[in-house]
Amino acid sequence: MLKIALIALTALPLFAGFFPPTVNTSIATISGKNITLRNSLPRNGMSGVVIHNYGSDLKAITSRIVQTSKGHALLTDNDVILHDNLPTINTAIARGDKVIGGYLYDNVMVLAPDANTYAKATSSANKTWIHPDLYALYLSQEGEGIPTRENLAEFSKKYQVGLIYIIRKSSAVLLDPISGKIVGQKGVSGNPSKAKFPFFMRFDKIDSGWFSKSATGTYYNLMETL
Repeated sequence: MLKIALIALTALPLFAGFFPPTVNTSIATISGKNITLRNSLPRNGMSGVVIHNYGSDLKAITSRIVQTSKGHALLTDNDVILHDNLPTINTAIARGDKVIGGYLYDNVMVLAPDANTYAKATSSANKTWIHPDLYALYLSQEGEGIPTRENLAEFSKKYQVGLIYIIRKSSAVLLDPISGKIVGQKGVSGNPSKAKFPFFMRFDKIDSGWFSKSATGTYYNLMETL
């Protein structure tokens, strides 16, 4: 009985806590777009990048993966580096390639109902916090008025955001914007009844232009859709 308890306590740090850790592993087998990892990522839905070693100290990120079940992942796409002046990398993944699961997970953006709630969230952990003002400017440039999983994914690729910390009415969740999956969740209380729509930012509103998508609703209802 004591042995079982010790095993449980030993395994706990892998899954305890709100933020999943960044981990290193490698590709064990490949079958089309399905791969197995030598070591599982802590949570299903976590995304990661594949790094190929070309030799002579030359390495490059070649692909993205998403863990679908313990130790099993799906190859997603190759648009790891978004830059018009850089060539697309066409290197096929290979057995033994390094995988960084939870790539850029220390870069986090918070979607909060007000300034006080935002400040509490960003003071709760030692992360690189990406201010939602930058996201608001991005939405304005794209002609969109509200967050969606699609524009969060594109924004995150462009600005190297690893996680979206979404504060809902009675919970907080971590969205991996690349996989579109929730990889962390916890209960919260004391959130304000009145919330800024579509989210806290230091602008009065998102000016999304003549042909913008509709931006109506309430903050808490919107956050439940993400």
